Amino acid sequence: MTLTRRESMKLMALAGLATTIPGCMPSDVDRAAERVAEASRQLPLADRVPTVLTAHEYRTVEVLVDYIIPADDRSGSATDAGVPAFIDFILEDTDDVETPFRGGLSWLDYQCTRRYGGVFVDASPDDQVDMLNAIAWPENVEPGMEPGVRFFTMLRDLTASGFWSSRMGVEDLGYTGNRPQASWDGCPPEAMAHLGLGHVDTT
Repeated sequence: MTLTRRESMKLMALAGLATTIPGCMPSDVDRAAERVAEASRQLPLADRVPTVLTAHEYRTVEVLVDYIIPADDRSGSATDAGVPAFIDFILEDTDDVETPFRGGLSWLDYQCTRRYGGVFVDASPDDQVDMLNAIAWPENVEPGMEPGVRFFTMLRDLTASGFWSSRMGVEDLGYTGNRPQASWDGCPPEAMAHLGLGHVDTT
């Protein structure tokens, strides 16, 4: 079975990505998601002024997260779901995340300036993709690019956690919450087959 990038990200989020971010607990993810929802009720998230990131850093994050989760025919992009605001709230509330994250943004701009003559957001889409391909695949990283890999891994995890803890992300999963069932007919045959389990006759 081949997974799309969106499906792969979904599985990682469901596995509890928050625990892979140094200093960030699931409760931090929940709190940041609640703050995004509250902020979106007060004004459009596109008009939100970040509290930790600079305007330039915030714009860079908007571009980056939409490369990780772009809009498609199922849902909007990571920015549409409020992921940049989610990340800003995480940086505000969680110790030991701000410095490596903002350091990673600075590293990215330095590398883009050295390679393409300008910071990441000013680079062409082709150059942006070229830069991200250099840091998105840890098993193929060139010497000297390890800081970028660590930053991109953190960014990817934050993006997945932010997206799939948002209303848009929950709807993307198709999760409808706990609902009462009139009857229980057992595990569907398709699910049993997927698990490699045969039919069990309990009568």
